[in-house]
Amino acid sequence: MPKLYLNGRALLVAEGTSVAAAILICGETSFRRSVTGQPRGPLCGMGICFECRVTIDGIQHERSCQIVCRDGMKVVTA
Repeated sequence: MPKLYLNGRALLVAEGTSVAAAILICGETSFRRSVTGQPRGPLCGMGICFECRVTIDGIQHERSCQIVCRDGMKVVTA
C-alpha cells in the first residue's frame, strides 16, 4: 500500500489508486482555486477538464485523475 502525504498529512491508499481518488477519500473537495478564487474539483475523471490539477512532488498543475499514487508522494491542494 503506497503512503503519500496530502497537505502534510500521511495517507495509506490501495495499490493503483489515482491521486484524485486519494484526495476525495480524505474528504477534500477543493483541489485548486479558479482565477476568481472559487474552489474547483474534478469533473470528468479522465484528464479532459483539467479541474483536478494539484502540485505533486513540487510540480504544479499535475492532473491528479491521471496519476497513480506512489509511495512517498507529496501532494498539495490549493
